[in-house]
Amino acid sequence: MIHSPIKLRHLAAFAEVARQRQLASAAQTLSITQPGMSKTIRELETHLGVSLFQRGPRGVRLTPAGRTLLRYTAPALRSIDEGIEAVRSNTPEAVVRLGALSNVEGGLLPSTLMALHRHSPQLRVEVDTGTSAALLTRLRLGELDLVVGRMSEAEEIRDLAFEHLYHEPMIAVVRAGHPVTGQTGMTPTALTYYPWVIPPPRTTLREQLERYWVEQSIDPPHALETLSLPLSSAYVLGTDAVWITPADTAREYVCSHQMVVVAAPIEIRGGSVGFAINSSQPMSPAARQLCDCLRASAADYPGVNWRPQDQT
Repeated sequence: MIHSPIKLRHLAAFAEVARQRQLASAAQTLSITQPGMSKTIRELETHLGVSLFQRGPRGVRLTPAGRTLLRYTAPALRSIDEGIEAVRSNTPEAVVRLGALSNVEGGLLPSTLMALHRHSPQLRVEVDTGTSAALLTRLRLGELDLVVGRMSEAEEIRDLAFEHLYHEPMIAVVRAGHPVTGQTGMTPTALTYYPWVIPPPRTTLREQLERYWVEQSIDPPHALETLSLPLSSAYVLGTDAVWITPADTAREYVCSHQMVVVAAPIEIRGGSVGFAINSSQPMSPAARQLCDCLRASAADYPGVNWRPQDQT
């Protein structure tokens, strides 16, 4: 880097534009002018001989070359910042920055973290939740050490390493005592007489659900579109709504007989649940330990192939 025309300021500017997708806001964050930011990006593209961004009326998007560069530079810049902060604070601490999708919040992740802290109570885990697109983007930027959940179908997982743990189908559940409980041979069409609680648009779960609607030729009414587990469960327990959710999300409610599985699973095999890492970013011992705990928890995890009216 000392003898390279590419300097740290070029990479810092590039990473900030990639994060914000706006030259003006990135320039403001780094306390430079927008013309200065544009010049810095042009210099970097000239040195590399490639275009890093596609310009558009709503901002910029990374090109394939830009995604490749970001995969390596963002974690490196993050490591530099953390090293400086560690020296300043003089209190090095083992921290894992984890991104978690909603389908593992209620089962796999709590059991994994409890096992982790039984062995390493001093280890701190920072957990951020959100959509697969948002969390995988942060993983590529080096802001997270790993992301766990169902995400293998996400476009943003390209260039990232994914390790499969188990398959999990989406299922339809209702509250105990719902008018459809006890009925046999429940069809998807019969459930369209009730409002549905479903994942929001532009999520991998919603995309799979929409394919299911096409296959079944149905168009159910939507009561709620959310990834919030507390909101979804509370609403379903208090209404006649049908909750379309990954099986593990509803496990506690089904096992405690508060909810009942109705109709056939939305997916027969289910989506792949696992964790993604940025292989260009060196993993800390603490992050590797969390990955080991995820593997161990998944290996012992109860099956999630729920059948209608199965409450075992």
